[in-house]
Amino acid sequence: MLIRVDRIVRAPWGEILSCESRYFIGSLDPSTVTAAQLQSWIRGHWQIENCLHFIKDRWWDEDRHSLRRPGLGERYATLLNAALNVLRILHEPDRPLKATAELIQWHPSSVLEQLGF
Repeated sequence: MLIRVDRIVRAPWGEILSCESRYFIGSLDPSTVTAAQLQSWIRGHWQIENCLHFIKDRWWDEDRHSLRRPGLGERYATLLNAALNVLRILHEPDRPLKATAELIQWHPSSVLEQLGF
């Protein structure tokens, strides 16, 4: 299955600001899924991409780190993912994620107690 998703961005006055097409390849049988399901899955993919990579790139500046020692990049990424997982475990829905990160930064001992250390 080949899917093309067209995205058109318009200004409030109707002028087209940008137009792009994205292509996706899938192994699904077209008769078993609806267009709404496909659209939901594609949007879900981009939500993960935007949420995860935005945090890693903007907060921890992951893309600018150049680690030259063999294996160090993988270890760094593993630690970064572990830190993000701890942050998400301790995150409360009524508080922004960044506020949770700042709370951990200011009170690390309380976080260790919550985690059982």
